[in-house]
Amino acid sequence: MDQELQDEIEELNREFNRTFETLNKVQADPQVVAPLEDLREKVKESVVKVQPVPQVREEPPVVVRQPEPSAMPSAPPVPKPVAKKKIRVALSENSKARVVPSSRIGRMISFGSLAAGLGVGTVAQYARNTISSVTGKVDESANAFMSPANAERIVDTLCKVRGAALKLGQLLSIQDDALISPELQRIFERVRQSADFMPSWQVEQVMTAQLGPDWRTRVASFEEKPFAAASIGQVHLATLHNGQEVAVKVQYPGVAKGINSDIDNLVGVMKVWNIFPKGMFIDNVVEVAKKELAWEVDYLREAECTKKFKTMLQPFPEYFVPDVVDELCAQEVITTELIDGVPLDKFFDAPYEIKSDIAHKIMQLCLREMFVLRCMQTDPNWANFFYNPNTKQVILLDFGATREYSKEFMDQYIEIIHAASRGDRDTILHMSRDMKFLTGYESKIMEETHVDTVMIMGEVFTSGSGEFDFGTQQTTRRIQALVPTILTHRLCPPPEEIYSLHRKLSGVFLLCSKLKVKMNCRTMFQEIYDQYKANAR
Repeated sequence: MDQELQDEIEELNREFNRTFETLNKVQADPQVVAPLEDLREKVKESVVKVQPVPQVREEPPVVVRQPEPSAMPSAPPVPKPVAKKKIRVALSENSKARVVPSSRIGRMISFGSLAAGLGVGTVAQYARNTISSVTGKVDESANAFMSPANAERIVDTLCKVRGAALKLGQLLSIQDDALISPELQRIFERVRQSADFMPSWQVEQVMTAQLGPDWRTRVASFEEKPFAAASIGQVHLATLHNGQEVAVKVQYPGVAKGINSDIDNLVGVMKVWNIFPKGMFIDNVVEVAKKELAWEVDYLREAECTKKFKTMLQPFPEYFVPDVVDELCAQEVITTELIDGVPLDKFFDAPYEIKSDIAHKIMQLCLREMFVLRCMQTDPNWANFFYNPNTKQVILLDFGATREYSKEFMDQYIEIIHAASRGDRDTILHMSRDMKFLTGYESKIMEETHVDTVMIMGEVFTSGSGEFDFGTQQTTRRIQALVPTILTHRLCPPPEEIYSLHRKLSGVFLLCSKLKVKMNCRTMFQEIYDQYKANAR
């Protein structure tokens, strides 16, 4: 065993010793009336079950096909958005410089400490709840696990390790609160808004390893502090020698190698406390997340997807994709031109005509991605979409989550949407069995509930002569009422493609709701459907 690995293992042992010394002190507290044996076993289980990092299987690059000639409308050229002359650092006020643990042992220590810390916090909260019940001051909302202290532990750990665990937390933050408890959802929402950033010396290490020790000679300037930080990497402003401003995204060290183990460790800690309902099929969610995250950490793949999306969307001048700067790209670094625009969530209080234009273009893009291009940027994060009020263009960023869909899958999926738009329940049920949403052995109540859910989701495309009012819709609340039945009676998880597809659709629907617009989506979908069927002949 080499000395470095031996030192890390010794540090891990010291960390565990300190943790269980704390547990012993808590047990000795006379205010704690609950036995700790069961709890200690759970904590030990969650700490011990840290898995070694398997090799991340490399996925082949996405092959993106060109749209059919009939799908390429001719339009007058639209001016290109101008580059920003100066960018303001827009990190969260909670963000801070913090070293990312890059070694396997270092990341494992973080999750082991989280597991044990949650145990200590749960015992302390249980004691407080017990004392409150004795004194007659019972707080029914106080959950022993979801205490404020434990929430801080989860947020702090995920913001520290970042990478796949933080990404999973961000994905869970947009889940319906009928699936995830409101307390846990609030935790993950805080995680989504509080990503920390690497200190300058660690950025230098990554840039040198990826682009070589002379990488600074390729740029005229490089801002040391990032202007954005997310789950996988952070973005810096730089200027090329020709004066062009660029955005340099630098991946956190250790993220790519730790995808599988990070997600397994986080989900393992959560499973100890029975956070996830059985019908959620969390194991399937995890497997899909691992595969998609393996794509996202491959910045060379992202650069290729960015170029292909730029080519595919050239016939649609209302969208703009920045150019890739190849000489500043590597496996863990990607650089694109810097383009002026405003994140979509900044337009919620804008004039109605602007909000309507944004919503129409985003919905149209989503339908084209599904049924014209059969290739979608599936990350629903609104920060991946900018709008330029001067050129009236939607600017698309971050293509790491790009996914292609087979023609066979979309041939069936478009028929389900079409059936929902016509109120055809029998076709929905039949096609759902063909697509493996249902096994054919479900109870009658499950079949009816599944069809009801599809019909509710498809209402946006059924308002034949009028417009669908996103501002007053009750879609989310009505679906929430059906979720408990689905979780109880569902016999199989949905097809793998559905996770990313519905994540994007949910994000688009929520955006339109936040914009409070009215839109005739049925006509929009019908035009796409007619074109799809014509091209299939």
